[in-house]
Amino acid sequence: MAEYKKEEKSLKEKVVTINRVSKVVKGGKRFSFNALVIVGGEKGQVGHGLGKANDVSDAIRKGTGRARKNMISISLNGRTIPYKVTGHFGASSVVLKPASPGTGVVAGGSVRAIMECAEINDIVAKSIGSTNPFNLVCATFDGLKQLRTEEEIKRVRGKEEKSESLGT
Repeated sequence: MAEYKKEEKSLKEKVVTINRVSKVVKGGKRFSFNALVIVGGEKGQVGHGLGKANDVSDAIRKGTGRARKNMISISLNGRTIPYKVTGHFGASSVVLKPASPGTGVVAGGSVRAIMECAEINDIVAKSIGSTNPFNLVCATFDGLKQLRTEEEIKRVRGKEEKSESLGT
């Protein structure tokens, strides 16, 4: 139990959106809420979760729990991503481009929340198609999952690392 509380302090949480939804029943409408939450930890650790409940605070709590379970690790190149990627989900597409130091986070609402929680400080992002917050979050995560480090790419291609000295 103590380990869980330590982890809780080191994570950043951002609520991207809260929706009130209704279900029509015999006696009228029953309202409930859903909350889309982004959670980020150390550099390159980020997750998202959708919580649903009859109360806003319960929905946020459930979303945070799901986000902790869905955390992924991102390959970073300093303060930015190593190369340009495009993520797709539904009718949404997100183009993520690395940026030079000092550029900052140039991105819209949902995508900006992910970048800030993942501690990616220099990036340019463009949303194309549907701007539904849930679709944008899933498209952004699709793009971030495509990122690989230089070592991973070399291993997949089956190339050896060659020494950079002039003598060999």
